[in-house]
Amino acid sequence: MKNLLTNVIGSAALALALASPMAAQAENRTGTFTGASDHITTGGVQIVKTADGGAVVILDSDFSLDGAPDPRVGFGKDGTFSDSADLGVLKNIAGLQIYIVPPTVNVDDFNEIYIWCKKFAVPLGVAAL
Repeated sequence: MKNLLTNVIGSAALALALASPMAAQAENRTGTFTGASDHITTGGVQIVKTADGGAVVILDSDFSLDGAPDPRVGFGKDGTFSDSADLGVLKNIAGLQIYIVPPTVNVDDFNEIYIWCKKFAVPLGVAAL
């Protein structure tokens, strides 16, 4: 039930973000995950800027991770994960997911999205944007 509610709320947030005429004009960035550290991570990801000046990260419906302890979603640049741009715990190891980017994170400062193992401080998957 919790996953269903999370997906409904996430889908509603995405619909609101994308419904704005300004969101359609914003520069959205996309990428495709490749696995790292002997993990299999696949699927698409996109950053959508919202009408209010914020952004969301969307793991596409084809997203998949083979599993790992303490997986997180966050930003990085040039092969380095940024702890200050950690968006939180990966909600599910597969499927559509939406993460709200906090106002303290400027998405334009980064060129990669990470699935990151906080416990072992290693990348599980990286998508160049």
